[in-house]
Amino acid sequence: MRKDFGARPVTYPQPVYMIGTYDENGVPDVMNAAWGGISNDTEISFCLARTHKTVANLKKTGAFTVSMATEAQLAACDYVGMVSGNKVPDKVARAGFHVEKSSRVDAPIITELPMVLECRVKSYDEKNERLVGEIVNVSADESVLTEGKVDPAKLRPLVFDAMNHTYLVATRTVGKAFAHPEAPGKE
Repeated sequence: MRKDFGARPVTYPQPVYMIGTYDENGVPDVMNAAWGGISNDTEISFCLARTHKTVANLKKTGAFTVSMATEAQLAACDYVGMVSGNKVPDKVARAGFHVEKSSRVDAPIITELPMVLECRVKSYDEKNERLVGEIVNVSADESVLTEGKVDPAKLRPLVFDAMNHTYLVATRTVGKAFAHPEAPGKE
C-alpha cells in the first residue's frame, strides 16, 4: 500500500549545492540550493528565485561556481541558506568561509569546500526562474581524491531530505553502475 503526499518537491537524492557569485564590488555571496541538477554533459540547471542576491550577481557577472556542501561544513552551508545576502552582505565571512577567485570565471571558489564546478551563465529565465549554466571546469582538492578520482567517502557530500527537512551524507558504495549482469535487456 502507498501513501500519497501530493505534489511536493521531493526526490532522492537532492544534492546540496553552494552557489557562489561576486557582486558589482567584488563582494562574495554564497547561497544554499537543492533544486538543481545536471542538464547535459557540460550544463547544470537550477530553479532560483529572482529575488536572491545570487541571481542579481550572476546576471551582472555572467558567472557562478557550484560547490558540493560537505558534512564538515554543514553548519556554514546551512547558515548561508537561511540568511539573505540582500540583508547580510558579509554572510560569507560570517559563515566562516574563505574564498579565492576562480581563474576561469568571475566567481568565488570557497576554499573550505573541496569540490567545485566553475560555470558561465547560459541563460536565466525570469518567468520560470530557471538558471542554466555551462560547466567550464570541475576541480577537487587532492584531500578528497583516491586514485585520481573524487572519493565520496572522503568528500562526504550532503544530501537534502526535503520530506524530513534533514541533511544526509552520501558515502557508501552499494554496487557498480552499468555493470549488473542480470539487468533486464543485458546480453
